[in-house]
Amino acid sequence: MTTNSPQQIAMIGLGRMGANLVQRLVRDGHRCVIYDHSDDAVKAVASDSALAATSLADVIEKTSSPRVIWLMLPAAVTQGVIDELSSLLEANDVIIDGGNSYYRDDIDRAKQLAEKSIHHVDCGTSGGVWGLERGYSLMIGGDDEIVRRLDSIFRTIAPGDDGTSVTPGSADEPTSAALGYWHCGPHGAGHFVKMVHNGIEYGMMASIAEGLNILQHANVGKTETRADAETAPLRDPSYFLYDFDLANIAEVWRHGSVISSWLVDLTASALLASPQLSEYSARVADSGEGRWTVQAAIEESVPVPVISSALWQRYESREQGEFAAKVLSAMRSQFGGHLEHPS
Repeated sequence: MTTNSPQQIAMIGLGRMGANLVQRLVRDGHRCVIYDHSDDAVKAVASDSALAATSLADVIEKTSSPRVIWLMLPAAVTQGVIDELSSLLEANDVIIDGGNSYYRDDIDRAKQLAEKSIHHVDCGTSGGVWGLERGYSLMIGGDDEIVRRLDSIFRTIAPGDDGTSVTPGSADEPTSAALGYWHCGPHGAGHFVKMVHNGIEYGMMASIAEGLNILQHANVGKTETRADAETAPLRDPSYFLYDFDLANIAEVWRHGSVISSWLVDLTASALLASPQLSEYSARVADSGEGRWTVQAAIEESVPVPVISSALWQRYESREQGEFAAKVLSAMRSQFGGHLEHPS
């Protein structure tokens, strides 16, 4: 049975998303206790409805059992915090991991916490820095009874009725998925779905970026190219004389295009503000979900050429392929006397 009643919840981790989650919870009547290793982060969020704590022990002191503790932390530090909390919490308390933990860790942690009668819920949380106003898409894993108990929290954080029409053919009574949150299955299921979500995100982002890169270089016919054995010639320069306004191209794609999407919206905004994107270094990070998606696909024997290619592209952006390129140059030099040209 679900409930719409406000609840008390502790939020540990007040970064870009954690702080926004607290604001959504507070304005919907939930009572929060907040903690972060940064005192400044705590001060920025604290209010009458968001009571500041000075340590994990203080979080426990300022909450009552059965507690709900939401972790919004980097995957690398989540286990340490759970270990410390497990020695402080009481039976029937709940830890919600809203970060991007590896789903296998969720399964192991749930078993370890169950030995102390502490519940574990994994909640893949998507929405980025825009989630404060848009709401967050939530992919949830855990025991049915516990997830139902937390329904009012998930309902507050999710987008709710955001104007998106229900998929044609859906049941007359929409599920919570139509409100932006869904109980995907047992422990680990939420983060498994979020993992694949982020893998898809890698592929979509890479496709948009590659297409715009082709457009960016569509004026190559106007530039002089080397005429030597080491450089493949541009066969027909007259076909590559376009100077495209990428900001307006991204803008036109936003309106009625098959590829219109929030990612294109964000790209159009970035290009409008900075057409050459000169403030970016072109080094693209990956926080783990893409590689975990590829690993899962390998174990399932499922082909994922787009997602895996997008992951390799991120490694390449960080010059992780530089030594391989040097080996290629060395081999060309050895077998053919080919010399490198400076870029």
